[in-house]
Amino acid sequence: MNDKEFLENIKNGKMTIDEGLAYLKDFNFKDIDIAKLDFQRKNRRGFPETIFCQGKEDFALVEIFKAFAERNDSVIGTRATKDQYELVKREIPQAKYDPTGRIISLEYESLPQIGNIAICTGGTADLFVAEEAALTAEFFGSKVSRFYDVGVSGLHRMLNKIDEIKKANVIIAIAGMEGALATVLAGLVDKPIIAVPTSVGYGASFNGISALLTMLSTCAEGISVVNIDNGYGAAYAACQINKLIEEK
Repeated sequence: MNDKEFLENIKNGKMTIDEGLAYLKDFNFKDIDIAKLDFQRKNRRGFPETIFCQGKEDFALVEIFKAFAERNDSVIGTRATKDQYELVKREIPQAKYDPTGRIISLEYESLPQIGNIAICTGGTADLFVAEEAALTAEFFGSKVSRFYDVGVSGLHRMLNKIDEIKKANVIIAIAGMEGALATVLAGLVDKPIIAVPTSVGYGASFNGISALLTMLSTCAEGISVVNIDNGYGAAYAACQINKLIEEK
């Protein structure tokens, strides 16, 4: 809940004075030993908090989600397994899971979908990264247009969709193998592009390093590059750009 909602809850009697004092005690962050939870992330950064689920112990992950649920604070978890989701859902029934994007979402306040972010992939093997980006962007309040399997091995597929892609405020280009998608797109559009190399490919692609180096070495202007398979990071940056454009 934001500051205004907190004050309105006190005013309208939905929250007692003692409950309000307890809330203020943990206003900025809460130390639960295993983690220090940032409850003011949305007020500072504009978007809700995100939990990186990979590598977290089951008990720790559940306790973190419970802490946000107790405050009715929206939160997402990235790189989550189905088993982790089942543990969270056992304690928080309203939690949702997307197996492709590997995202657990706990949404108490649905943000209006603004602007337009185009998400393009080289192939369908990149969907796990693309859906991480798409679901993150939608959770953060951006409208998303998906253009999957429009890679350079069949350029006509991209050209068939290019007019729709151009309508976006910002484009996320996701590709493995040699990673040429972002460069080709940049030569056709006048929008900022965030390139995401993926770990998809055979031996010499080196689990995404080949695509990463291609994207970093591009001759086309207007491309920013995030880490290998980092759909979340690309979505966050795209949402910031999209939000700034829509708020002008």
